[in-house]
Amino acid sequence: MLRSSPELLKGSTDTFYCTNTTKSIIQEEEQTDQEKNNKDMGKGLSKLFSKKKETRVLMLGLDAAGKTSLLYRVKLKESVPSVPTVGFTVETIKFHNTSFTIWDVGGQDKIRNLWRHYYVGTQVLIYVIDSSDRERLEESKQQLYRVLNDPEMREPLLLVFANKCDIVGAMPVDEISEKLGLNQLVNRKWTIFASCAITGQGVEEGFSWLQDELLLSNKGKKKSSKSSKSNNNNNNNAASSSSTNTITPTPIQT
Repeated sequence: MLRSSPELLKGSTDTFYCTNTTKSIIQEEEQTDQEKNNKDMGKGLSKLFSKKKETRVLMLGLDAAGKTSLLYRVKLKESVPSVPTVGFTVETIKFHNTSFTIWDVGGQDKIRNLWRHYYVGTQVLIYVIDSSDRERLEESKQQLYRVLNDPEMREPLLLVFANKCDIVGAMPVDEISEKLGLNQLVNRKWTIFASCAITGQGVEEGFSWLQDELLLSNKGKKKSSKSSKSNNNNNNNAASSSSTNTITPTPIQT
């Protein structure tokens, strides 16, 4: 017969005997600890998988187009004086429910050959045009297509900002779009907005378009994945059926 003793429970060196009640208490405590550990693990996994993936954005354009000013207009919601970017600037911003990591790379002639080092993993290309600078529009077009024709940049969404639209004599969006040949782009989602980093004109509209297109793209990928799985299941079923059914050939009449 099992017995328990207060002296033994206090740490006596004698043999420890426990009652069924003591066993039950120990088991309940162990179960409670296990449940707590499971809950903590569940919370950790929930946080891990609920973390939204950030969208990688590459912002390019000739020097003095106003790229950095647009970047901080989005991030700070105000006009911020900036200096020419030598190298790159990277900022993570949250626009409504979407997080964007924006790589703003300098547009000076000596830096443009380094643009390609930022291509990998890019999901969105924001290309900034100085709409008040007619003389450099052709140069800007050449640089844009050099980027678009790179194998690493065939899929990203294209958002063009015709910046500095507040300046007298700035080219309208239709003219810029025509001279850049944007209507000739195939198999690529693109749009163009007149923008002004000082007033914020066109900036939110451009990022709203990005957000909508990314949402549609994600839905399309999920639908395509489900369709692919369904087709695989159908193919497997068809293969299974063909391997078990016997086909009797039709006699040839002579």
